[in-house]
Amino acid sequence: MISLNSSFLERSSVAGGSRTQSQSLRLSVRRPVVASMLNSNSLPERNVNVSVDSAVRDVNAPVAVEVDRSVGEKPFAVVGGGVEDMYGEDTATEDQYITPWSVSVASGYSLLRDPHHNKGLAFTEKERDAHFLRGLLPPVVVNHDLQVKKMMHNIRQYQVPLQRYQAMMDLQQRNERLFYKLLIENVEELLPIVYTPTVGEACQKYGSIFENSQGLFISLKDKGRILEILKIWPHKKIQVIVVTDGERILGLGDLGCQGMGIPVGKLALYTALGGVRPSACLPITIDVGTNNEKLLNDEFYIGLKQKRAAGQEYAELMNEFMSAVKQNYGEKVLIQFEDFANHNAFDLLEKYRTTHLVFNDDIQGTASVVLGGLISALKLVGGSLADQKFLFLGAGEAGTGIAELIALEISKQTNIPLEESRKKVWLADSKGLIVKSRLDSLQHFKKPWAHDHEPVNEFLDAIKTIKPTVLIGSSGTGQTFTKEVVETMSSLNEKPIILALSNPTSQSECTAEQAYTWSESRAIFASGSPFKPVEYNGKLYVSGQANNAYIFPGFGLGLIISGAIRVHDDMLLAASEALAEQVTQEHFDKGLIFPPFTSIRKISAHIAAKVAAKAYELGLASRLPQPENLVAYTESCMYSPKYRIYR
Repeated sequence: MISLNSSFLERSSVAGGSRTQSQSLRLSVRRPVVASMLNSNSLPERNVNVSVDSAVRDVNAPVAVEVDRSVGEKPFAVVGGGVEDMYGEDTATEDQYITPWSVSVASGYSLLRDPHHNKGLAFTEKERDAHFLRGLLPPVVVNHDLQVKKMMHNIRQYQVPLQRYQAMMDLQQRNERLFYKLLIENVEELLPIVYTPTVGEACQKYGSIFENSQGLFISLKDKGRILEILKIWPHKKIQVIVVTDGERILGLGDLGCQGMGIPVGKLALYTALGGVRPSACLPITIDVGTNNEKLLNDEFYIGLKQKRAAGQEYAELMNEFMSAVKQNYGEKVLIQFEDFANHNAFDLLEKYRTTHLVFNDDIQGTASVVLGGLISALKLVGGSLADQKFLFLGAGEAGTGIAELIALEISKQTNIPLEESRKKVWLADSKGLIVKSRLDSLQHFKKPWAHDHEPVNEFLDAIKTIKPTVLIGSSGTGQTFTKEVVETMSSLNEKPIILALSNPTSQSECTAEQAYTWSESRAIFASGSPFKPVEYNGKLYVSGQANNAYIFPGFGLGLIISGAIRVHDDMLLAASEALAEQVTQEHFDKGLIFPPFTSIRKISAHIAAKVAAKAYELGLASRLPQPENLVAYTESCMYSPKYRIYR
């Protein structure tokens, strides 16, 4: 424990007079520290990095920063987010007095248990001496790359995907930067592990595998205390919240409190794929009970063992939550709704889109990635979006969200009214084709898609009647694109576009092998979950994955760097177009309509730049002035998992 005299700290904060942002008090790191106010009522809590020796020698001396020598000649604060420190993680005190402080140094055993600062065997000899680590680690020093190689070797030893998932989650809670470096450099292999399809199984068994909390759990018991709970979270500068109530987890239904695996997984991708700083991300589960009898009778279930709340009780809890988030984190925190059931998802988005920065990935994110894929696919089949006829199996959040964005893009391209462009899009649900004769019995979000047509009960008959060029599955029901369905689409189109979007893999409307085989390799196919390449008649076909991870990380980053205060549909269209621009002729030659995930950070940067540009254009950006080169600016703001240098 090292205590600093408050008068010495006061002198160091004011010695240079008024400071610019780059000149403000940023004391150099000798050891990772956590600083807390002795009098928390008088001044806000802050995290400060302090070099005791240099401060004592000369309080007027130039302030040092951690320097990553690999970056170049220019000193670069090694905080992984660019020199401007977008998320404020390296900002100590700016234009404020500091008195009094008590500084406790995190070192030794506690440092090895801190996932944000732990480097494991990568601590250098000097760092081990400086931070009391000698003897707590084996004598060998390994670099970051070797740690990645070792972890991948270990993870590949597991044959069961859920075991790989648990190994990754354990690593995240042990060494955060190693986790993200591993995920970034092996994204195609590990994405199905940390997210769909494996995360679905993880949620189903979350009660059994739960060890340490990775986010906030807010339940009906906490009504009236939500703001207090938000203040408990150790990181204060939150930029993105992913929240679920667990009622519709992927295609698996109501998993209640165990749906927490989804916000945790999504935010891991926000960081790895979109470059949003981990400390700026907060996963939250709203527990209002569950209607899943199996979970209610499970002794290992971790949530409220009661039937799911609804109506006014549910609305009041959500309203308190939304108000508390805005009060605690401000106007510009992005709230992403995830895996809410249809009846709540649409209502929440509609209610809060004018007062909060909200985004529903199931409705809007899925729509944006699918539209991007369709724009790409047109380069293979020819024609424009308006020339196509679309038929959906599934009219829930995803189906109606995709349909609406397609109609918006057609309206934008052709200058025809939205109501007219909707007529090119047909939807079918469990009761058959959505037509006007069913209008009185339809849920409100389905009504815009009720067209003039005689009732058609069977999906195969709907295909024969509508004669679509594009078939999109968002039903959440596996094997609904039967052999007859695919063969009929192939008889109607030279190159039928077939998108089986439901997750996880077991719920996919058809497999890649089925689509290519039944269409005699003529289908342009993509799915929500990954499938292995398919060999047909001696040729290898690689199917695309219409994964929301293409969109939401870059989309969220674009909102953050522009300081956007609201989400506009034009931003979603901009994200779709930016995604389509990343598909090259080389990809088309392989039959792909989405770019490979190996370049996802580059893709996310371009999407973020386009979204930010649209925010500035619409007057919804608050971070002014607009940077001249948004792509370069975006890349400079993206989190890097490089280890910090502790001096």
